[in-house]
Amino acid sequence: MVDNLPAAIAIVAMALVTLLTRLAGPWLMRHVPATPRVEAFLEAMSTSVIAGLIVTTLLHSGLREGGAVLAAMAVMWLTRSAVAAMATGILTAAIWSAVAG
Repeated sequence: MVDNLPAAIAIVAMALVTLLTRLAGPWLMRHVPATPRVEAFLEAMSTSVIAGLIVTTLLHSGLREGGAVLAAMAVMWLTRSAVAAMATGILTAAIWSAVAG
């Protein structure tokens, strides 16, 4: 158990920071006027987080994930539907796995 103590402390600390962030966000947004500039910032921030997650995943994965992302990007570009793009990406990866073994 002593070997796992630093990991347990890190997990608890991250959980507390996550909880505080989730609780502080709505409180903070009550005190910030929702101007078009603030709304644009929040939308851009969520997009950049998603892009960062995708790029990180692509850097540590293979062709299957790359193909799934390319298929999802194509569907998003054509349909402007995030749900259709995500479904296409998942389906592409699943079919790739089934065919490639």
